[in-house]
Amino acid sequence: RISGIMEKLGMEDGQPIEHNLLSKAIESAQKRVEGHNFDIRKHLIEYDDVMNKQREVIYEQRHMILNGEDLGENILEMMEELVEDPMAKHAGEELYPDEWDLEGLEESIFGLFGIVVDLTNSPQVVEMDRDEMREHIQDAVKNNYLQKVKENGAEHMKEIERMVMLHVIDNQWKDHLLNMDHLKEGIGLRGYGQKDPLIEYKREGYDMFMDMVERIKEETVEYLSKMTLVEEDEKREDTMGRQSRTFEHRGEIPTASPPEAQGGSTAVKTVRREGKKVGRNEPCPCGSGMKYKRCCGK
Repeated sequence: RISGIMEKLGMEDGQPIEHNLLSKAIESAQKRVEGHNFDIRKHLIEYDDVMNKQREVIYEQRHMILNGEDLGENILEMMEELVEDPMAKHAGEELYPDEWDLEGLEESIFGLFGIVVDLTNSPQVVEMDRDEMREHIQDAVKNNYLQKVKENGAEHMKEIERMVMLHVIDNQWKDHLLNMDHLKEGIGLRGYGQKDPLIEYKREGYDMFMDMVERIKEETVEYLSKMTLVEEDEKREDTMGRQSRTFEHRGEIPTASPPEAQGGSTAVKTVRREGKKVGRNEPCPCGSGMKYKRCCGK
């Protein structure tokens, strides 16, 4: 519109704009652009506030772990809370006791905590109501973990708890950040449905954050409940066993006698080869089906 007015007035390129009508139009356009940019920045800050609040919660947990605080009580609380989901699924409050899926409940507990809790053959369990059964399962889960702590040493387990929990939180938080970015990219479309994108972003972002918190609890508890610590000696023996089997396959274990000490020096006993010399491109005599140069001839 301003360009058309300038052409009608016969203004040339490079000539200063001094007409009141043009000055007011440009000033009005600048105010609109600046107001639009301000709204964009305001919305970005509001979106960032949502992430900052979530970030504060996660960083507080990380600092607690890195500062060496005892996580034992937190782990046991997580275990108690995680019993609720299988209970709600297989023995919900809306079901009568004879409608409970006790076998499914046993499988869910085993899948999550790695322990077998007998709920179908125990006369003691048959008489329990829902609250008593929940406490029975929670006690079994906690006792199993406390026994693991006792066997492996409290200090050792504290270090493992910190390592596992920090690993799980970091992985889940990275995935959550990516998911929140995807949510922000498409949330503007909610405006076409007469919904405030910012309100929808806060609501869905909160739901996603709470889902992440539950995944952190579940993954942490599952790691710690099912882990088996292996002593260094056992790992070394297992590694040596694998190496020995590899050498045997390649035919690298010598059949000659080991070096013998003679007069303070080391003498190597020479072994005469029997039979025809095997070519490097011929099939290996060990029966592996590979060429000699790629098997025992290495």
